[in-house]
Amino acid sequence: MRPTILPGGGFFISMPRLIIFANGLVPDLESTRKIIQPGDTLIAADGGTQHALALGLMPSIIFGDMDSLSPRDRRSLDGQDVEIQLYPRDKNETDLELALLYAIQTGYRNIIIIGALGGRLDQTLGNLSLLTDPRFSSFDIRLDDGVEEAFFTRTRAGLLGNPGDIVSLIPWGGEVTGVSTQGLRWPLHEETLFPDKTRGISNEILGEQAAVEIASGLLLCVHRRKKVIGSQSAEG
Repeated sequence: MRPTILPGGGFFISMPRLIIFANGLVPDLESTRKIIQPGDTLIAADGGTQHALALGLMPSIIFGDMDSLSPRDRRSLDGQDVEIQLYPRDKNETDLELALLYAIQTGYRNIIIIGALGGRLDQTLGNLSLLTDPRFSSFDIRLDDGVEEAFFTRTRAGLLGNPGDIVSLIPWGGEVTGVSTQGLRWPLHEETLFPDKTRGISNEILGEQAAVEIASGLLLCVHRRKKVIGSQSAEG
C-alpha cells in the first residue's frame, strides 16, 4: 500500500482515500492515472467528470449545477450507477467546495483533488484558499495532477519524490516562523519566510524524501515532479 505522511509528520499505511475530480486542467493524463489506486472512492465536481471519463473511470457521485458537462459526457452517465447531487446555478459555493464538504462530512481524512490547478487563475487561487479553512487542519488534503501537487502545513509535512524535484515553500497570509527543512538542496534552519520575499522558491529534493517543519504560520508547499510519478508520490 502507498505510504502517507501525516500533517504532523511520520509515515503510516494509507487510510481509505477519496479522489475528487475538479474542472481545472489535467496536463498529463497518464501521470494523473498513476495517482489512482484500487479501493479509492471517486467523486466529481460537475465538469471534473470529464477527467474521470477520460481515464475510463466512473465517479460514484457528481456535485454541482451540471452546467459544465458536455452533452457527450452526460450521455456517458446514462444507465450508470451514478448519484447526481444537483444544485442551483445561483449558489454561494463552488462545485468543488460542495464535493469537499461531502468528503469531510462522510469521514474521509485522506483526500486528493485532481484538476484543481492551472487554467483560470481565480479558480486556482480559490481552490488553494479553500484548503486554508481551519476545520481542515487535521485532514490530509492536497491538490495533485500527477505532475504538480500543492498542500498546506501548519506544523510538519513530508514529501516523497525523486532527486531534482522542485519544492517551493510559500508563506500564506503572513510570515511563517521557525522554518526548518530536511532533504532539500538548500536547507533552512529555523528561519522566517516572509510573503513579500522569494526565499523559499525553487528548492530541490536531494533523494526520495524530504520534510519541512514550522513553528507558526501557514505554509504552502508546492512540489513539482521532475518526471511522471510511478509507484511513489508525495503527501503532506
